Amino acid sequence: MSSAALLNGHDALLLDLDGTVYHGARPIPGAADAIRRVREHGTSIRFVTNNAAKAPEAVAEHLRSLGVGAEAAEVNTSAQAAARVLRDRLPAGAEVLVVGTDSLTAQLDDAGLRPVRKAGATVAAVVQGHSPDTAWPDLAEACLCIRAGAVWIACNMDATLPAERGELPGNGSMVAALRTATGREPVVAGKPRPPLFHTAAESAGAGNPLVVGDRLDTDIAGAVAAGLDALLVLSGVDTPAGLLAAGPRERPRYLAADLAALPGGDAGELEIGPRPGWRVAADGATLTARSEGGRDSADLLRALCAGAWKHGVTSVRGTDEHARAALAELGLT
Repeated sequence: MSSAALLNGHDALLLDLDGTVYHGARPIPGAADAIRRVREHGTSIRFVTNNAAKAPEAVAEHLRSLGVGAEAAEVNTSAQAAARVLRDRLPAGAEVLVVGTDSLTAQLDDAGLRPVRKAGATVAAVVQGHSPDTAWPDLAEACLCIRAGAVWIACNMDATLPAERGELPGNGSMVAALRTATGREPVVAGKPRPPLFHTAAESAGAGNPLVVGDRLDTDIAGAVAAGLDALLVLSGVDTPAGLLAAGPRERPRYLAADLAALPGGDAGELEIGPRPGWRVAADGATLTARSEGGRDSADLLRALCAGAWKHGVTSVRGTDEHARAALAELGLT
């Protein structure tokens, strides 16, 4: 494990938003200050979101309203990634049928493509992003083009999206309707596929960025697919129990409670693996944890992950009072 500051080994941070920087309209405590200190270190920031419905400026404005310094040029959306995928596949001026918001249309304009809303013989591709206004007529136009052989790009495959009333249908649910109607599979531009991360890294001019997020199935899986190091924060969706059970394609290299660990954080201390002060061993179908001076529950979780991933065991048991207290704090009792 490295003993250098984590930021010294990476020339940019690719930050997820909801669950990492904020929870909807509420900033995560300490996130704004951590991002400010990362900037002072000289590390570039890119905010990476699967949201294809909002323009980068709208995302940056929301961040600023929460006290997080952000510019539109620092925001990378799945709509931008989809436009890049299409630009690489199609000639300039090619017609692309849009299922999504005007923000998605604007990204196609910027990529030198010609967005349309009606099916026709000259439509070369379909791009599909979330919009609360998408209805049957929109899907019908897309269905005709896809069945006629048009390239089909989905901005993301998020089955649901969070709202104040609960989880509502996301872009992936609408994509599923077209998949059923056409028998085709789309090319996916957003997380957990690599294009969005490649777009963000290129935007930052980064050769070795670090992905930071709260979801194993999108943020971490996308980083692994893109060949990038990842840090999982426990401020959002995924839990310690889910992390122990993560498959090889969803395993981060680093772990922290939240973004506050980033400025000045030591790479060796944040890296998942055996940790001083904790002894983890496999005992049949159970991992045993024993404190050898350790008290920090996050450090225990780093050691438990190493054991769980090595032995394929996710059941855990503390052998002493301190270990049992740390496991209770992690919700692993």
